[in-house]
Amino acid sequence: MAEATAQKNPRAVSGVVVSDKMDKTITVRLERRVKHPVYGKFMRKSTKVHAHDEKNRCKVGDTVTVVECRPLSKSKTWMLKSIDERAGGV
Repeated sequence: MAEATAQKNPRAVSGVVVSDKMDKTITVRLERRVKHPVYGKFMRKSTKVHAHDEKNRCKVGDTVTVVECRPLSKSKTWMLKSIDERAGGV
């Protein structure tokens, strides 16, 4: 986790784990609310990112916090910071 703390203020976001099938990698869905430009209704938009999970601790459904880090592979530029809530309330 030294790479994540090397930045002065790394960007941290929370999301839900949607896949843990890769080794040491999780897929996290990040949701945000945006206002429709014409109608003014707030809509949910989501983005999926790959994050580094060194010890394979996360399971599908967990709520996690990830931080930006240097590119670890072609698609991984995020790293797991903490597991906020386990799936199923355990």
